[in-house]
This record gives sequence, structure tokens and C-alpha cells, in this order.
Amino acid sequence: MKPAFSTVAVVGGGASGMIAALTAAEVPGRRVLLLERQQRVGRKLLATGNGRCNLSNQNAVPEDYFGTDPAFAVPALAAFSPVDTQSFFAKLGLLTVTEPGGRIYPFSDSANSVLDVLRFALDRAGVEQRCSFPVEEITADQTGYRLRSGEESLHADAVILACGGAAGAKLGGVMDGYRLGKALGHKRSALYPSLTRILTDPEYPRALKGIRVQAKLRLTRHGVLLAESSGEIQFTETGVSGPAGFDLSRAVSFGGDGQMLHLQLLPYEEEGIRSLISARLTQFPELEAAELFTGMLHNRLGRILVKAAGIPAAAKLSSLMEAHLQEAARQCADFRLPVRGVDGFDAAQVTAGGLLTEGFDPETLESRLHPGLFACGEVLDIDGPCGGYNLQWAWASGRLAGRLGA
Repeated sequence: MKPAFSTVAVVGGGASGMIAALTAAEVPGRRVLLLERQQRVGRKLLATGNGRCNLSNQNAVPEDYFGTDPAFAVPALAAFSPVDTQSFFAKLGLLTVTEPGGRIYPFSDSANSVLDVLRFALDRAGVEQRCSFPVEEITADQTGYRLRSGEESLHADAVILACGGAAGAKLGGVMDGYRLGKALGHKRSALYPSLTRILTDPEYPRALKGIRVQAKLRLTRHGVLLAESSGEIQFTETGVSGPAGFDLSRAVSFGGDGQMLHLQLLPYEEEGIRSLISARLTQFPELEAAELFTGMLHNRLGRILVKAAGIPAAAKLSSLMEAHLQEAARQCADFRLPVRGVDGFDAAQVTAGGLLTEGFDPETLESRLHPGLFACGEVLDIDGPCGGYNLQWAWASGRLAGRLGA
């Protein structure tokens, strides 16, 4: 018996495209083509998690996701949970480990392991990989879809758009999916870089470059709270990076002018910090003020806080006034960095925005405009926070799209 959609073309060989192709190929007798514009599939996957591939998060739930209509993601994420992701990869031979915060990584600590087991599975399933095949045009006809790349064209009964987003251009981020979707009548939302460095006034970050610290972060605009996060940050020459900073970058992208980043650099409120530095003054009155936070914070960071508080670095602790101590405590509890924006799409890990989900059925990810056209992954207007959430969406949505409505 001839299978429904006997030939399926998956456009994009990233995370969602590979799992969509594997899922589509589970139907006996079906021909599955995986079309990738780069020389090999999965290149962007190799860069995730700093090369370790944070492939999911055990705490990921639908409520964590963003988009014009975040509820659109519920069916896919409910049908393929982080537990399902681990089970899927375990069957492919991948060992995983769960780290604090729920982040799931390959036990090998190498993204290559994830890509390797996916490639093995694609070969075993008989998926035909066509690399260096950028799809430039998709046209619908009465028998399905024709996909053109240069002078060559292919025909398929069904097409899955899994082209990814605009983020990470150096690793394969492109506008292809949005362009192809638009040509077929689909609309998209505005696109913003997400999970990227926050750019701030460089006066202090430049001196703190490379320092990592656990902190609580708040993002405000004209005094109004926009978003908050906590965890590791890393100071860069131009601002703030690291997981906790990445989680706020989406809000920065959407937030407009007049934003301020507030960092709580010790796990105490202002008065608790005031008590700590008062004890330092009592114990070591002859120390220079530059050492006020020594033993509590990275030395360079402590000295910057002293400077920000307006305290002469060479002054003896015994000479400091109450106002000095109070200001130093305030700086530590609420270190403020004026926000200038975020790095662009080249440096971003994820695209916020995409093809409007109103044009697709959330239960199947099939187009409401063209039967047999599906979309999954980052090309859709769904994204998540840092820590494996976006790859979980890629796996879950790719799995659902690959079922082709079955």
C-alpha cells in the first residue's frame, strides 16, 4: 500500500529538520529528502552549549516559551517532553547527564556525539541527504510541491520547512524560511536577536572583562521592571554575557530606550552587605579601601565597586565615613549599567519572532493555507529561555511536523 505523502522534502538540516526527517522516514516505503544549504547537516548544532550541546532541560514546560501566541507550542511540547527527548536519544545510543538547573548534556560533553548519532540514524533510515542544496523557491501544484535550487528542481508530495532562524549567520542562520513561507502566503512577526550579549555603557565592563559571577539581575526601563533572572553572568568588554544575561537579552531587544541593568552581586540585601563590610572595617582598619570586598568578590570587581561608590582606593578603611559604607553596600546590592542594546543576529543564539503561528495548526504544524506544507523549529514564532529550552522546542516541533498529520 502506497504511504500517504510518498515523497517528503525537509528543508533544513538542523536539529528540527533532522528529527523531522527521521520521524517521516518511520513510514515504510516513504522517500524522505533532507535538503541542506551548507556542506553538511547539523553545523549550528555543534556550536550549542559552547560546543557541549545543551540538548534539553528537564524543567522545560510550555509555560516557559515566548511568541505572539505562546500557547501554540503546547501540543508539540506536551507530546514530546524532555523525558521523551532523552528516551529518543538513548535509543540512538547517546548517553546523557543532567546538570544543576535541569540542563541535559551528552555524557561525552561534546556536541559531536549528538550529531553523530543523528547522522547514523539518518543513514540507517535511508534519508537522502542533499547538502549544498539551498532551496530558492517552493511552488505548490495539484500534485504537491516543486522545490528549486539553481537549475535543479525536485518534486515532493509534502514539504517540512525547518530552515531555522536568522540568528547565528556564521553558523548557518538565514532568512530562507521566512522568504519561502512568505512566497506561499504566510506572514511573519518582527525578528529580534535573543540569547545574546547585552551591550551596556562600557566604562565598568571594560575593566571587568572575563570575570564570571553569580548574580541576580533586573532589567528596568524608566524605573519600571521589564524582566529579571539569576545565575551566572560574564562581563565582556562591551557589557554582560552568560546564561543569566542571555535570558534578559530578549527583553532588551523588545524594550526600547532608557533601559537599565541592575546587578545584585552578593546573595544579601543592602543592609546585610553593609554588615559584612562594617565587620571588615572593624577587623582590618589599616587596610586600603580597595580591599573592602576582598574575599567576598573577585578582586577586580570589588575594586570597581569601591570606585563606583566614590571611595579613594588608597584611603584607610578606618577613615571611611558611614556614607561611604552605605554607598559601597548599595553599589554591591544594585550595581547599575545603562543598557545600549544587544549584539546583532550574528552573535545571537536564537531568533525571537518568525512565521506567524496563526497560519499553522498547532496539533499537526500543518499550514492552514497549503495542505501538505508543515513548519517546525526556529522558523516559527516560538522561542524559549537559555538552558536547552530552544533545542527542546526543535526536537518536539520537528517530531510533530515529521508525523505529517498522522
